Amino acid sequence: MTELLIRPDELPQWVPGALTVATPEIGWDGVSVRGYRYTESDVGVPPMRDYLIVAYAHGVTRMDRQIHGRWKHEDLGPGDVSLLTRAAESAWYWPENIEVVHVYLTGDRLAQICADVYERDLASVELRDVLKAADPDLHRTAMLIADEAKRGGLGGRCYVDALTCQLGIQILRRHADATFPELPVPGRLTAREIRTVTEFIDAHLDEQLSLAQLARTVSLSQYHFARRFREATGTTPHRFVTQRRVERAQQLLTSSKLPIGVVASVCGFSDQSHMTRVFRQWFGATPRAVRLRASSWSDALMDADNSEK
Repeated sequence: MTELLIRPDELPQWVPGALTVATPEIGWDGVSVRGYRYTESDVGVPPMRDYLIVAYAHGVTRMDRQIHGRWKHEDLGPGDVSLLTRAAESAWYWPENIEVVHVYLTGDRLAQICADVYERDLASVELRDVLKAADPDLHRTAMLIADEAKRGGLGGRCYVDALTCQLGIQILRRHADATFPELPVPGRLTAREIRTVTEFIDAHLDEQLSLAQLARTVSLSQYHFARRFREATGTTPHRFVTQRRVERAQQLLTSSKLPIGVVASVCGFSDQSHMTRVFRQWFGATPRAVRLRASSWSDALMDADNSEK
């Protein structure tokens, strides 16, 4: 008989709490996030389908946890991280109010990351069950994923793909019983590969592009693609996609009479307000102001030409 494993969204049946953040309905590839505010709790948790990373955001408490019949005890607070391997029954007790972020990685997603980076099957990796990890990088990555779920943003799927890959690598390198020699650092993408990626981005600018899609255009793993892309361009794939969206939007605003909302849609922004936020970051001005500025400059040039005639 197959062991019943619970999904992340089923956890509140055993561990009640106030939900503070959740993965967008559109979903992500092999990763999900849920945030909770908890009061004092004494709970048992059935084996879970996914690997769990718990990032502590607010509140300090003593935490007692039992896995495989062994109890561990730690004082936990903001910046700390707990890890729980998949398919393991556990019991937890904490006496104080806390707020946490749960990031879940599916077995298939972690296997993919492992294969991409180390060229090893996940079956050869034994992850530790860590109640308290002093790992600021792991905590920061988990919180960035939660922040993306809350706020959303340009190139969100591509951004989360990159964060998920980073999260998986941090776990495999720092919190696994087995260790692996890292593959040699690859060189940069060639000019032809950069052109291939750029042409793909421009042709699909109105879509939600993922890191996996970009990597496939040059037949690389996501991990190696991201590193080689940055070596070649000096920027991340996520920021490069944002730059292409902004450039296309600026060109349309200054050379056409398309409504600003239409420009936002054509260029892959989630809506007009999203494009406005990005334009403020890039230009310190709204799309409307950018359009008016270009129009004023064009009128000034025409007046200058007429005065010379």
